[in-house]
Amino acid sequence: MTGEPRPELQRDAERTRADLLAVATEVFAESGYSGARVDEIAERTRTTKRMIYYYFGGKEGLYMAVLESAYRGIREAEQRLQVDHVDPVVAIRNLAELTFDHHLDHQAFIRLVAIENIHRGEYIGRIDSLRTLGQPATSLLDEILARGHEQGVFRADVDALDVHLLISSYCVFQVANRYTFGFLFDVDFTETTRRAHLRRMIGDVVVGWLTTH
Repeated sequence: MTGEPRPELQRDAERTRADLLAVATEVFAESGYSGARVDEIAERTRTTKRMIYYYFGGKEGLYMAVLESAYRGIREAEQRLQVDHVDPVVAIRNLAELTFDHHLDHQAFIRLVAIENIHRGEYIGRIDSLRTLGQPATSLLDEILARGHEQGVFRADVDALDVHLLISSYCVFQVANRYTFGFLFDVDFTETTRRAHLRRMIGDVVVGWLTTH
């Protein structure tokens, strides 16, 4: 006897934890930290409140796990992007468009970011892993920008954080202001043709900005 959990039990535990995170992400995104109820999360996952406390230590621990998971999702998507031996102009466009797609396909992530900013970063500041988790985003951009500089196609007065800020701002706006902007200007950001237009637009903006000397 090794004392290690049987593989099937470990798989069940991982599945339960993943289900709790998925449902909690939606509940926190819908209701905010204050409005979210642990009982509702337990009910929607067909488990018990005791299991939430077992895996996450309570509501606060669950919320922080949700935040970490949400940020990890976009970083993992970025790391799957192949940029080696890719023309830097193509690579930066691909990264901008990938970010656009991820934000529109994971709108709960944007709502969670908005909620955390309402709380002035009270909880994200306790998740030390997110500081290192954010590094691959700028490292990837550093790599693309460095090759663009070497080839003389990118301007030299722009760094990775500048590009990250520009792309993130545009992509977040598509979700954060979807309903207000949509009402004021009678536009649906999610309509297929418009979404494709807006996706191309962020690629054009970033490429045009970086290649302007």
